[in-house]
Amino acid sequence: MKQTFALLAAAAMISTGALAEGITVDNCGAPLVFEQSPQKIVVHDMNMTDMAFALGLQDRIVGLTGITGWYKTSPDFDALRGDIRELAPKYPTVENLVAAEPDMFFAGWYYGMKPGGDVTPDTLAPFGIKTMILTESCVHLDKNRPVASMDLLFNDVLRLGKVMQVEDKAETLVTGWKQELADIEAKTADVAKPRVFLLDGPADAPFTAGKFAIPDAMISAAGGINVTHDMDTSWGRTSWETVAAANPEFLVLLDYQTGNGAADTFKFLQDHPVMSQIDAVKNQRWIGLRYEELTPGPANISAIAKMAAAMHEDKN
Repeated sequence: MKQTFALLAAAAMISTGALAEGITVDNCGAPLVFEQSPQKIVVHDMNMTDMAFALGLQDRIVGLTGITGWYKTSPDFDALRGDIRELAPKYPTVENLVAAEPDMFFAGWYYGMKPGGDVTPDTLAPFGIKTMILTESCVHLDKNRPVASMDLLFNDVLRLGKVMQVEDKAETLVTGWKQELADIEAKTADVAKPRVFLLDGPADAPFTAGKFAIPDAMISAAGGINVTHDMDTSWGRTSWETVAAANPEFLVLLDYQTGNGAADTFKFLQDHPVMSQIDAVKNQRWIGLRYEELTPGPANISAIAKMAAAMHEDKN
């Protein structure tokens, strides 16, 4: 009888996500420990939501933040989202999050949280909310981070899979993505690598990706060279003169799907007194990619394939 009870108790612990030894994952170099797998989570931004959807976590998502305030969603995203509510269209408040009573908030620095802001792991902790931080964003508080690689995607999906106890799904996804990536890189291994510049919309000073942002790794995987690789940041601003001096041969334009999208950004560059003279603009070599394709998330792999095909169209 005692043995039967013990077996039933163990099964109950597993079914509720409780683990005697707990669950620990790296969180910007510090341990993030859960006594049991979170049953209710809030996720910020489309890219992190895509990770959660890819792992089939919809039944444990009690809210999303930072979706409709900036972006147009796709029909596929809307279908996967179903009736999951949005708690805040842009950055959430502590009140937004506490009201949903989650066990975990999946967000990042400048992806739902700001250093010294109202919503941080420290301000959420008193309410029993633990924060899983997007690894790409860790550099904002720790400059001793490795340069961007596709592990920013792979490891975050594996971390989320471990915490939510869907490790098999996470490992299957990552294994498939790594094979797709290897196939893309094999096709571009022996071709000339064009100089590439990523632009996040028209502005007085260009907002782009430095060495710690995942597009730096994506451009390399697609067979190009990021002209702003030397920027000692993830996402940040540079000058038009600096970009023009590098004379990019190909452009990646962030497409927010408003107005004419990336086409409007390219028209801005055609009319720009400095950028109109670079090779990429004169030769009209560019591609528009959506926000969730250029921030760490499942859409990265197909975006790399699109970039590679557009960059090396003469090899296809």
